[in-house]
Amino acid sequence: MSDKVYNTLFLCTGNSARSIMAEVLLNSFGHDRFKAFSAGSRPGPHVNPIALDILQATRLSVDGLRSKSWDEFARPGAPQMDFVVTLCDSAAGEECPLWPGQPITAHWGFEDPSASTGTAEEQRGKFDKVFRQIATRIKIFNSLPLATLDKAAIKRELDTLGDRATLASTTAS
Repeated sequence: MSDKVYNTLFLCTGNSARSIMAEVLLNSFGHDRFKAFSAGSRPGPHVNPIALDILQATRLSVDGLRSKSWDEFARPGAPQMDFVVTLCDSAAGEECPLWPGQPITAHWGFEDPSASTGTAEEQRGKFDKVFRQIATRIKIFNSLPLATLDKAAIKRELDTLGDRATLASTTAS
């Protein structure tokens, strides 16, 4: 087994919900294998309070969470990423910074729970659903035998995780 800790950056446009949840989940599930970060192309002023509530309700730490720009991770001296994963379709379509070290990239699209409307209960339901979907992908990602796979095989696995049909077959709504 490898002692390598893999740096992983999750990206969304606003860095207020999906990417934040992915960061916390991977740091929790993969604490000995991964160091996760999150950022946005146009980060909002704060982390979405419903996302924070869901994380706290599942006893996951929210200490130090903040919305931040992806520019922080493209600067000299920033942690070198092994993986960069976009979680929203708009961030996936944007021109990203050049990441030092040529990390493996993937797109795992999730609907934006922050854009949901309706009652507070309906909005919370959207966040819960997306949280469960992200958690499922993170658990699978954390279980991959990365030390035994070459870069092309890892890329294929990450792309498979991003396939919506694959996600639908592994989660219940």
